[in-house]
Amino acid sequence: MGVRRVMGTETEYGITRPGDPRANPVALSGLVVRAYATSAGPRRALPTGSGWDYADETPLRDARGFEVARALADISQLTDVDDPATANSVLSNGARLYVDHAHPEYSSPEVLTPRDVVRWDRAGDEVMLTAAAALAEKGDPVRLYKNNVDGKGASYGTHENYLVPREVPFLTIAAGLLPFFVARQVLVGAGRVGLGQFSEQPGFQISQRADYMEAEIGLETTLKRPIVNTRDEPHAFGEKYRRLHVIVGDATLCDVATLLKVGTTSLVLGLIEAGRAPSLELADPVAAIRAISHDPGLTRRVELVDGRELTALEILAVYREAVEEHLGADVDDDTREVLGHWDAVAADLGEDPMRCVGRVDWVTKLALLDGYRRRDGLEWGDPRLSAIDIQWSDLEPSRGLAARMRASGRLETLVSDEEVRAAMVEPPEETRAWFRGQCVSRFAGQVRAASWDSVVFEPAAGGRELRRVQLPEPLRGSREDIESLLDAVTGVDDLLAHLVSRGS
Repeated sequence: MGVRRVMGTETEYGITRPGDPRANPVALSGLVVRAYATSAGPRRALPTGSGWDYADETPLRDARGFEVARALADISQLTDVDDPATANSVLSNGARLYVDHAHPEYSSPEVLTPRDVVRWDRAGDEVMLTAAAALAEKGDPVRLYKNNVDGKGASYGTHENYLVPREVPFLTIAAGLLPFFVARQVLVGAGRVGLGQFSEQPGFQISQRADYMEAEIGLETTLKRPIVNTRDEPHAFGEKYRRLHVIVGDATLCDVATLLKVGTTSLVLGLIEAGRAPSLELADPVAAIRAISHDPGLTRRVELVDGRELTALEILAVYREAVEEHLGADVDDDTREVLGHWDAVAADLGEDPMRCVGRVDWVTKLALLDGYRRRDGLEWGDPRLSAIDIQWSDLEPSRGLAARMRASGRLETLVSDEEVRAAMVEPPEETRAWFRGQCVSRFAGQVRAASWDSVVFEPAAGGRELRRVQLPEPLRGSREDIESLLDAVTGVDDLLAHLVSRGS
């Protein structure tokens, strides 16, 4: 057991047009996607007229063993229907860039390590900045925010995805994750001004998403949001894998927090898969996740079914001890990195949270806001603090407070700017994302659609049907697996002939 597994992130960015509060966010999001695809060029991004292959998508299938009838589903759940009014592109780095409801979304390629999650997640920020710059040159500026709330009651997601064995019962996974997700926010929360979905009460809280969690377990993602999501859409061999779709997390701008978000979750999943998850059950997880979020002092205790009351740090300590017992002393470098940051951050939070400035988003934001409060004598209900909260997440380097702190070296960085820029155009080498990204850069003119587990080609010879290459195994299609073939073929038709002869 270690942190390595197939995983990735999805980020919906907040979007506005300066001076135009009534601008349609769906239209603005489409502008962003098209601007990037156009400015990057066909070898870096498929034209937005290219399709997404929805053949294997099952957004209404529930991991608990049933499927919601389409007539009963909320329209926001019908993510397997193409909307020609919006824009979609697949990038040469293996990512998907598209309009999701009212937001431009960057869905990262599949990677195997938490550090690579950080790298390709930050690449998404650079993709957005490139699109914004292209629009600004045309006199059509937009502002993009990596956050989860708009300050007016709406919340949008930063989702995580983890591949887990199908043989592990879903309800076992949910039971093991619920207490962990409730507590995890103290390590990886983004921080927020205001308490309640509409900031009904003044104050500061740890998580942007906690107040929007309304159920323990469920299928929805935009209403009645659950702490553990049940969507059963593996994007892989369904009999072998399930994809855990996590919607409870925040958008993080600190590298250490992003690493911990996915790294600690992968370790806890390893415990669950091995049947060694701690025996913890919260009396009321929904109330607990909000109570912990509303307590930056980290002293709030939440009740367990067995009558015990534990703080978030104490819950995490139980999981950390279980990880230690399960791992033993022989761990790989990727796992050692996550454990080192987990131990250091948890210890510093227990002593004085301000020691985590630069590593944990909510602490860094709180320190920044407290500086303004002391300087100007501001109370938590002051709208200027809410404006600073939003400005923290502005991606533009000249305006965004997190971006300025990173540039000045006040945020601890785990991947260099050069690595991030390379990840904008290069796919990760160890998963099928490498094949997908290489198809975009090598055969863009003949890629007609793609998805996580397929690429659809138009053969060069006219009058022939489209050819769909399926990629149900995420660990096939890596650079080691297929680079020599791609280098040897003369074009798409030759590639398809070779794939057929290989039985791919």
